[in-house]
This record gives sequence, C-alpha cells and structure tokens, in this order.
Amino acid sequence: RMSFSSLKRKQPKTFTVRIATMDAEMEFSCEVKWKGKDLFDLVCRTLGLRETWFFGLQYTIKDTVAWLKMDKKVLDHDVPTEEPKTFHFLAKFYPENAEEELVQEITQHLFFLQVKKQILDEKIFCPPEASVLLASYAVQAKYGDYDPNVHKRGFLAQEELLPKRVINLYQMTPEMWEERITAWYAEHRGRARDEAEMEYLKIAQDLEMYGVNYFAIRNKKGTELLLGVDALGLHIYDPDNRLTPKISFPWNEIRNISYSDKEFTIKPLDKKIDVFKFNSSKLRVNKLILQLCIGNHDLFMRRRKADSLEVQQMKAQAREEKARKQMERQRLAREKQMREEAERTRDELERRLMQLKEEATMANEALMRSEETADLLAEKAQITEEEAKLLAQKAAEAEQEMQRIKATAIRTEEEKRLMEQKVLEAEMLALKMAEESERRAKEADQLKQDLQEARESERRAKQKLLEITSKSSYTQSMNSSTTALPTDLPSFNLISESLSFDFKDTDMKRLSMEIEKEKVEYMEKSKHLQEQLNELKTEIEALKLKERETALDILHNENSSRGNSKHNTIKKVS
Repeated sequence: RMSFSSLKRKQPKTFTVRIATMDAEMEFSCEVKWKGKDLFDLVCRTLGLRETWFFGLQYTIKDTVAWLKMDKKVLDHDVPTEEPKTFHFLAKFYPENAEEELVQEITQHLFFLQVKKQILDEKIFCPPEASVLLASYAVQAKYGDYDPNVHKRGFLAQEELLPKRVINLYQMTPEMWEERITAWYAEHRGRARDEAEMEYLKIAQDLEMYGVNYFAIRNKKGTELLLGVDALGLHIYDPDNRLTPKISFPWNEIRNISYSDKEFTIKPLDKKIDVFKFNSSKLRVNKLILQLCIGNHDLFMRRRKADSLEVQQMKAQAREEKARKQMERQRLAREKQMREEAERTRDELERRLMQLKEEATMANEALMRSEETADLLAEKAQITEEEAKLLAQKAAEAEQEMQRIKATAIRTEEEKRLMEQKVLEAEMLALKMAEESERRAKEADQLKQDLQEARESERRAKQKLLEITSKSSYTQSMNSSTTALPTDLPSFNLISESLSFDFKDTDMKRLSMEIEKEKVEYMEKSKHLQEQLNELKTEIEALKLKERETALDILHNENSSRGNSKHNTIKKVS
C-alpha cells in the first residue's frame, strides 16, 4: 500500500515563469525537466500563434541580451535563481516584406507593437515627417475611423506617438503636432485595425535601422566598427553612422560564417573576394551573433523556396478570413449607410411635422380671429339695423306732426308765418331723417356683406385646418415607422441572409483581381504619400531648431539629398 508521502514525492518539481509580451504578462508553472522548446510552445499555444519561427524568449544576463535555447533545459540557462523567472516574448527575426510574410493577425499585431516601441524609444531612427505619418496609422489602429464629434481637440494629449527627439527638434506645441497627425488620421477612414497596423509596418520596414541588431566589433587592424545583422545579410558600419553601411554581405553571397574564441570569419561565396575577419568583446556575444546569422540565413533561403504545406494552409486561411472580413465590413457599411439614411429621413419628417404643427397653430389662431371678427360684425349689423328702424319710426312721427300742424294752422299772419317756419323746419328734419335712414340702411347692407365674407373666411380656415390635421396624422404614421427602422432594420436581415460564405474559385479569382488592383493603387498612393511627406517636411522646416539636430538627423538629410534609400545603399556597398 502506497502512503500519502510516497505519492507526494512522485509529483514533478516545478518552478514559476513570468512571460511578458508587448501588451500583456502571463505566468506559468513549469516542470524542472522542461526544455526551452516546451516553454516556448506553451506560450505560442496560449497566444494562438503559429508563425513561431520569427519569435523567441529573451532574457538579460550581465547586461547582455540572450535568447532561450530550444534544445536546452530552461534551468540550465544562466538565468537568475529567484522566482518567477522572467522572459520576454519578442520577435527575434524580422521579415523582408511584412505584407507578404506575416500571415496571422496576431503575428502582425505583435510586430506592430514591437516596432512602434523601438521607434518611440529611438532604437530605430525615424525622420520627423515619417514619424507623423506612422503616428496617424497608430491612432487609426487604436481609435478606428476619425469622427470630429468624438475625436475633439486634445484627444491625443495623453498618447505617446512621436519620438522625443522629433518633438524637441521643432518649435511646435503639442496642439500643432496633434493637428498634423489628425489631418492624416482623417484620411485613413475605412481601414480596420489589422490594415492600419500593416500600413505602419510597410512604412517602418523601409527605415534604415529596422530589424538590424548591432554589435561592437574590431577588425584585424583594431579599428572599432559595428556589425549589423538583419534579414538581408551582414553589414559593417562606422560607430557614428548606423544608417549607412560601409560594406554589406547579402546572405546569398556568404559561403561560411565561423568563430574561434573571439574571432569571427566571414567567407564570401566568390573566392576572389577577401575573407573578412573581426573580433567581438565577449564569447556570449559571439554566440548570439552566430545564432542570429544562422536564423536569418535560414529564413532568407526559406523565402526563396516554395511555401511549406503549413504556410500554404495558413495563407489560404488568411485569404479566406480577409475576404470574409471584407464582406462583413461591406455588409456593416451598407447597414450603417441605410441606418444613416433612415435617420436622415426621420429627421426630415420630424422637421416637416414641426413645420405642419406650426402652420396648424397659425391657421387655428387665424380661425379664432375670423370667428371673433364675424361675431363683432354681426352684432354691429344688428345695432345698425335697429337704429335704422328707429330713425324710420321718427321720420314717420315727424310726417304725422307736419300733417297735424297743417290741419291746425292758425289764422293770423304771425301764426301762419310761424307755422310756415315750423313746417319748413319739420320738412328739413324729415328730409334729414330720410337721408340718415337711407345711409343707415346702406351701412347695414355693407355689414351684412362683410359678415358673409367673414363666414366664408371662417369656412376656408376650417377646411385648411382639416387638411393640415390629416397631413399631420399621415406624417406621424410615417414618422413612427421610420423611427423604428434603425432599431429593427428588417431589410438588413434579408441582406445578411443573402450573403454567401462559400469561397469558390470565382470568389478567389475576384479576390486575386482585387489584390492586383490594390497593388496598382498602392504604387500610386506611394507616390502621393511621398509628395505628402515632402510637403509636411517643407511646412515644418521653418520651425526646426538646427542646433538640436542629432548626428543621425544630419546623416539622414545627407542621404535624402543624395537620393539614397535603405535598399539601394545596400546594393551599392555589397
């Protein structure tokens, strides 16, 4: 019978490892017997990374960078004894062409983060105008499409986007830098995060110090030099000029690389060319140089052969995934466009409804005024009619009085004269009464006519109000259906149901044609891009503080004035 203590003894011994990537940290419990490959494979599986050949686990010992060896036990490396033991998961080898070689999105993202940090830390020299362009792609990758309502002035205030060297070189405020970055950022509309990050890498890979590992060496004469190891070959530099190599040895022109103790030997393929020998300061550095040479040479040769089955499968999956994402983006763009159109229609209907409501209110007020006017006119007409009747009655009474006076005329002349005078006055009064009565009758007729017109106006006002009310109800029904459109969008479901994800030959041919079209567009865009870079360079040149230029700034300007670029310089010195 086994005891508990014997079972406990059989459990494998473990130690804790902390892995730091460019944007996260992970901790693993590892068995003592694990080799470097066991830990490396575990990290790659955790990240979902399949393009493992670019990466490695880096650690620092005695101020020297070292990489975990795959075939050696983790604890057999010269790593600190305390736990957790820390390793950095980083790109050890760089591609010649990021767009063609980096297949997985996670691979592209890790490279983007690493290269961006190297540029900001000034381990890769980047001219000011290119720094602004790269910053605009970094902003697109983080924030998505530019929206002036969201991305207001000062939204980049807390972001580290430009190397400190570039910021110190110009008399420009943070607001001025943000304005120039945002101007380019606005032009990247429609690019997804992975596309923006790839554009960043495509620009960065043409920088002279991209992907180069530098080591201090001495030649046979004891002259201090720098050795640069990268994806293209080996390069020899002056210590003060890391941009332009003095000599270059492309990988396809090197027959053999070896070292004995501290002496390195590079044997060119062409036996007529002299063997190049140099010394490095430490044995540990020699081992690192040899590791980088072997790894970069293997990848250089591998790129020039047909892709392995695994890489072919990965590229096919990446193409399908890219096509699927593109179709998904197109669908989302259509939905967004339809939603925006629906919102615009809704806003227009709401505006029209408000306008109709205002018109209805005005018509209602006009109707009320018409009704009040009609009532006043009717009342005035009635009063006038009563006055006319009263005047007619008084005229009749006056006539009767005149007849009575005539019948009872006094015989005397005086009485007769007085009577005649009274008769004349009575006749005058009767005439006035008749005229006043006629005028009042005409006024009554006019008031009746005005009343009729007022009632006609009231009828028309009521009819218009009825029309407006019917329009308003129709608009409200339209508005309610339109307002619901952005929420439900039943038509979108029909669109999504009609999408096909069967990637047949026709789809792949169409995608290939689109990729070819993109290449042509990219060439045209590159020309436009260079013009934009030159324009920005000219624009900010007046704000440059010449006394703050570094040696690399001066060297880069000299190379640019001669028309030298990274690739044609290497061709010249090979």
